[in-house]
Amino acid sequence: MDFRLTEEQELLLESLREIMARDCTEEYMKECNELGQYPTRFVKALMENGFGMLGVPEEYDGTPVDTMTMMLVAEEITKNGGPHFVFGQALSIADMLEFGSEEQKTDTMREVQAGNVAFVLGFTEPQAGSDSSAIATTFTRKNGKVYINGHKTFMSNALRAPYMLCLARNSEEVNDADKRNAFTMWWVPMNVPGVKVEKLKKIGWHMMDTCEVYLENVELEEKDLVGVEGKGFIQAMINFEVERLYIAAAVMGMAECAFEDAARYANQRVQFGKTIGSQQLIQEKLTYMKLKIENMKNMVYKCAWEIDNGISVQVSSALAKLYCAQASCEVIDDALQIMGGIGYTTDCRISRLWVDSRVHRIGGGTDEVMVHVAGRAILKQFK
Repeated sequence: MDFRLTEEQELLLESLREIMARDCTEEYMKECNELGQYPTRFVKALMENGFGMLGVPEEYDGTPVDTMTMMLVAEEITKNGGPHFVFGQALSIADMLEFGSEEQKTDTMREVQAGNVAFVLGFTEPQAGSDSSAIATTFTRKNGKVYINGHKTFMSNALRAPYMLCLARNSEEVNDADKRNAFTMWWVPMNVPGVKVEKLKKIGWHMMDTCEVYLENVELEEKDLVGVEGKGFIQAMINFEVERLYIAAAVMGMAECAFEDAARYANQRVQFGKTIGSQQLIQEKLTYMKLKIENMKNMVYKCAWEIDNGISVQVSSALAKLYCAQASCEVIDDALQIMGGIGYTTDCRISRLWVDSRVHRIGGGTDEVMVHVAGRAILKQFK
């Protein structure tokens, strides 16, 4: 495996750094975070310079690139202090481009091309987090219409997205023994009667809303079905492995951002007559932080290479997500410790990275689920 960047990748990342230096300054990020505002200016700049459509098929006016390039861009954004959720539309819309009707694809791409969030993923429910098979939201057919009833939670961008890709089970098959074949995807406009959205308060991720969504007799048409009825669960899983890797790449960039800030500070901060970087305990922290980052890079880049070469990543994507989510929290926490009191203030971006990084051990597959996915697959290899 050769992880040297191509000339095209080097130019792409250099262009991204120039955009971020102009439209994603730390002052702007601090302002957005404190006000709970979506970083619209930065997202618009990414769209205007082609990053918003990176990885999207040419037939939808996108720019196809390999998985490695997508991960490099995700890493670069967070490494320079940007939020992870401004990039990766190509991954989030994969389900719709694969299974959506022409009308649904048009709805999706109209929003994406405008730099907007096209839809929210309506999977998680109060009683159905890691256990997606416990989803209780139902759909019922009556008088030629379809009615959705249920309660979704932890819906990112529900206040901004015009649609929800909603996973629901047939109300007549609530006790279906084959849970994987019990669910269907529906395309739900967020502005129709019966949809109620309530914002949740969080310790981090202040630039992006996360909400409860209540669905009460939401009326749909048969044309709002996405893909094949009864195959919603399988359809939802089609892109999980790449999405896990994307999270791993993003948190790796966050760790690099914190590490570099801490290393610079260690060279500047003077205590007891010399820089704290000259103290062996600080050097030890930085050494192990760097080691963890190198491990993260090796795992993320290797997994991306495997995907691009058609190799199964069932185990490696779960391991990358698990290790990077944990190791990034450790690196950022050590960076905050090196920064001392200033690191615990909102004037220092490490405090934002610290609270924002923790959720990645939950979202996109918890640590425990990643252990289950990888462990089960490893055991099968040695039967």
